[in-house]
Amino acid sequence: MFKVTTRGKIGIAALMLLVSTAPAMADDEYGVLMKTLANPFWGAMAEGVKAGADAAGVKYYLQAVENDQAAESQLNVCNTMLERKPVAMITAAINSTNLLPCLKKAQEGGIEIVDLDGNLDPAILKAEGIDITFSIGSDNVKAGAQGAEYMAKTLGTDAKGPVLVIEGLSGNITGEKRTTGFADRLAELAPGLNIVASLPGDWDRGKAANITNDILTRNPDLKGIFAANDGMALGAVESVFAAGKGGDVVIIGVDGNSDAVKSIKDGRLTASVAQLPYLVGMEAVENAKKVADGGTVDKQINVQTLVLTKDILDEGTDPVLKYVK
Repeated sequence: MFKVTTRGKIGIAALMLLVSTAPAMADDEYGVLMKTLANPFWGAMAEGVKAGADAAGVKYYLQAVENDQAAESQLNVCNTMLERKPVAMITAAINSTNLLPCLKKAQEGGIEIVDLDGNLDPAILKAEGIDITFSIGSDNVKAGAQGAEYMAKTLGTDAKGPVLVIEGLSGNITGEKRTTGFADRLAELAPGLNIVASLPGDWDRGKAANITNDILTRNPDLKGIFAANDGMALGAVESVFAAGKGGDVVIIGVDGNSDAVKSIKDGRLTASVAQLPYLVGMEAVENAKKVADGGTVDKQINVQTLVLTKDILDEGTDPVLKYVK
């Protein structure tokens, strides 16, 4: 039975996804700690975790917090999960530092630590003396670069004009890598496309919509928008279409979640660099089981990405599409 405190509480959707058939303190469970299941990205990853656990024949329990910014709540949940003494802690930290005290305790207890979706900064881990078992996710710099490549291809490498970048939560390494990858690659491919603003959207759809509206007011000839996740990209879509500029601005997100797929099919969002969270979750559990069985895995495991466009979705022939959830 799970005890949910006020400070560490999780939503009903997350509670329904707490999975365990073993009693507390079982010695063969895997603990999975995510951000918020209100975000389709993490919902898809939770599905992948279940598939990976079923395939590997392991028991697990999964918890998430109320939103992408609930750093303190996530630490509380992490500490509570440690009391069950899992074989491994598979964690998607909200930022590079909030889970460090918990992960240090896990290491001291001989628990394997998995960095889910590359949210932990290697330099910070080294400074804290924390040695994780492996990190799994997409190459976020590459994902950002793929977004830039598609924008340059769509607008033309000789295109000129303003571009907006909407970053993730300040201090989150995942968002930083995506936006850096985008900015660096865009400068190489289409130097005439000038990033006029790069602002933190905090993974929030509403905030991204407000940022977009403000930048559009100041730059009515805006050519493109790159958002570090799909939720923010969809916020940008709302503002662009409300301004009567639907189809005039190339808008690219990252994640490839279900809402983004629908928007792309509807001809609103231009593209999304799919991070395939389902595949990340599945392979995270499978590799953690391999380590628990005495095997070895790479310290850094990168799962492939795919740029989702209307053409690719309409054709439906790419074999990777089966992992887009």
